[in-house]
Amino acid sequence: MPQLDFSNPLTIAQVVWMFIIFAALYMALRYWALPKVGTVLETREMRISSDLASARDAKQAADHAALEIAERGRSASAEAQLQISQASDGAKREAAERARIDGEQLERQLAEAEHRISAARQQAMGALRQVASETATAVVSRLTGQSPDPARVDNAVGTVMGAR
Repeated sequence: MPQLDFSNPLTIAQVVWMFIIFAALYMALRYWALPKVGTVLETREMRISSDLASARDAKQAADHAALEIAERGRSASAEAQLQISQASDGAKREAAERARIDGEQLERQLAEAEHRISAARQQAMGALRQVASETATAVVSRLTGQSPDPARVDNAVGTVMGAR
């Protein structure tokens, strides 16, 4: 190789300076630059590890919070269902009680109305018996010209009215 002609004194000097520069660069890299790079890499690795650990912790906390929220949601839903059921049952009992009270009130009103109707019927029947007796007496008096026996007229009217 013509470039490495060691018979030329410049080539030997260039090779020596190349070894000296290479050694200086090697020493500078080994004792100054590479330790700094190593420190940066170790710091970066520790930061990444701590970030991953805190992310795992945060995920566990989030999972725990999600479970707790779901449990609270289920318990709130169950409590709401219970309250709805209790309110519904209370409303049903109240409606049944109102219906019972209204039914009793209607029964009383019906009984009072039936009693009034019965009393009015009795009064009407009493008045009808009297009118029937007077009418029968007037008819017999006109037809026969004599006044009939009031007891017989009352007995005949009672027999006819009892048959109906």
